[in-house]
Amino acid sequence: MKNFSISLLGLGLLAATAALSACSSKPPQPDWQGNAYSSLQSFSSAYLTGDTRVADVEFARARNAVASTGRPDLVARAELMRCATRVASLEFDNCAGFQPLAQDADAGQRSYAAYLNGQWQGLDASLLPPQHKTAVSTGRLGDIQDPLSQLVAAGALLQSGRLTPADIATATETASAQGWRRPLLAWLGVQSQRAKAAGDAAALAQLQRRMDLVAKPAP
Repeated sequence: MKNFSISLLGLGLLAATAALSACSSKPPQPDWQGNAYSSLQSFSSAYLTGDTRVADVEFARARNAVASTGRPDLVARAELMRCATRVASLEFDNCAGFQPLAQDADAGQRSYAAYLNGQWQGLDASLLPPQHKTAVSTGRLGDIQDPLSQLVAAGALLQSGRLTPADIATATETASAQGWRRPLLAWLGVQSQRAKAAGDAAALAQLQRRMDLVAKPAP
């Protein structure tokens, strides 16, 4: 299996193998692979835009499809994808869905869970995807291009206590550019806390206006 790639929604390999099989004489890929990939895509989109109900339904479908294989490592991959999406939105739960599967997960998966949870002491960064290796080695977002991977790295850096003010601003504007309400509100909240601590009333008021605009649907 590939290493973790949030830009491919964790199970991108499944779609790739399905596409290849369509162009070859090999038997078609099992239905569970396409079903899981489609549901994970729908989960990610719904979660980031703030539709919790749809996100929960789609993730349950994806997990059920993957669980039909009886392979804990594949279910662990799906759970880590969900955890990473939550970390991008600054919703931290110690990757609760992954923990019961950790004993059957591989070393890369356990390292990725530790990374997401900000548990970097003794972390073997060589087991992480390239973009996240950079975040660990430099303490910065660097040049991560994929928007969701960037927000995941920012959330992990925040958990580890290493996120810089410049990268907080970068994460905020990345969420804004994508129109992702849930992480945008979370990152605007971080900026708002900083403005309040600094006694910057003008910045605080401006940030609150942005938060109100994002949070309140048009009549």
